[in-house]
Amino acid sequence: IVYLPLISFSQKTGYQIKVKIEGFQGKEAYLGYYYGDKQYLRDTAYLDASGWFYFEGNEKLLSGIYLLVMPPDNQFFQFLVDDDEQWFSLETKLGDTSKDMKVKGSPENELFYHYLNFLTEKRPDAEALRQQITEAEDDEKKKAKLEEKLGKIDKEVMDFQNQIILGHPNSLTAATIKANMPVDVPKFEGDQKDLLSFYWLRNHWFDNINMADARMIRTPFFFQKVDHYVQKMTVQHPDSLNVAIDRVLSMVKPAEESFKFFLIYFLNAYAKSNLVGMDAVYVHIAEKYYATGLAPWTEQEQLEKIVDNANRLAPLLIGKVAPNIQMETQDGKQIWLHDFESPVTVLFFWDPDCSHCKKSMPDMVSFAKKYKDKGVAVFAICTKLVTRDDKGGLAFDEVSKCWGTIKERDMDVFFNTVDPYHRSRYKTVYDIRSTPQIYVLDTDKTILSKRIGAEQLPEVLDHILEVKEKEK
Repeated sequence: IVYLPLISFSQKTGYQIKVKIEGFQGKEAYLGYYYGDKQYLRDTAYLDASGWFYFEGNEKLLSGIYLLVMPPDNQFFQFLVDDDEQWFSLETKLGDTSKDMKVKGSPENELFYHYLNFLTEKRPDAEALRQQITEAEDDEKKKAKLEEKLGKIDKEVMDFQNQIILGHPNSLTAATIKANMPVDVPKFEGDQKDLLSFYWLRNHWFDNINMADARMIRTPFFFQKVDHYVQKMTVQHPDSLNVAIDRVLSMVKPAEESFKFFLIYFLNAYAKSNLVGMDAVYVHIAEKYYATGLAPWTEQEQLEKIVDNANRLAPLLIGKVAPNIQMETQDGKQIWLHDFESPVTVLFFWDPDCSHCKKSMPDMVSFAKKYKDKGVAVFAICTKLVTRDDKGGLAFDEVSKCWGTIKERDMDVFFNTVDPYHRSRYKTVYDIRSTPQIYVLDTDKTILSKRIGAEQLPEVLDHILEVKEKEK
């Protein structure tokens, strides 16, 4: 009786990639890979006595497009790593690594280099024809013949691409080729044909790429494809961006690592955005994904910070009614923000000791004087609070700075207020972590704009007043 072992001892684990580069004088080489919008180093190998670099490890490499990097100039060539092909060799020559490439043990890379060499063969003729077409701009007959020749080359390339896609549908080579093929946009007629073409292209932007393919995150084109869709194909308004981001995340969700990458990327991008109103995208991402448990990799402390930050920002988004707060004038009268009547209110938080406030104050005063007769009023809040003196009693020295500065700086054109005991908790309610801070409110105290500089106010208000005039 012959007993078969439960484990085949010939089964290879981990990875081993042998590389020989004739003409390369370096003693070390690097194994790199693409990940999202960046490139990283995975391994280092040193030249052995027989002229080979051995990259090897006990754990498999994740599938994707990798780089063989040659220091010190960091020349590189690309190759593919597939889950089922982790032990193979690449042998080539410095100069034309693609043409001279010899692959052993990796049908995927044989196919990949077969395709690259086909493109290399066709490229010179195509480039020459494009140059001739440019030079024959005034000769329509000659230009038409040249374009016909170029069309034949393009068809050859397309036929070859489709041959690989159909013949090797599960290969990374096929996925790479298809992902970089343009989508065929149908012809539209009429005055809005360009707009209809754009809408169609936006809806079908990802038709040629499998967004759920986990290999895509380790390619040089996946991030660019998504980024172009979000930044160039989408109206840069929070509502439109939220829809676009949700679409991307839903498409990549089956690929756990891609979902994680893009969710973190989008959150950080809109957390750092300096564009007015884009905090609405951050709040949307935090509420829909982080607050609902869809980012389980996030440490609890960090998760709480993200959600708490979103909760602070949510009531302050453009389009929301500004939180009502009760303030105090110099003569001790109490006033609620919502009771302050003005077609447009500029809510201005400032501090007498703040250098940025001092710098922006001339602009603020000039603005208030110029726009006073246009229905714009500045509701100013000095952020100084009552302190304790050495004996534990109340000290009003800091609050007094407010009124002194107002007089010195000709700030009487503002409606000036304080909240010396911070009873309204305005610093928390309005997320005042630094000064100056500006919010622009309409007659109903709906937030129209915010977090802008004093020097930007005239431009912002001119636009707001123009819109209001058109709505009459």
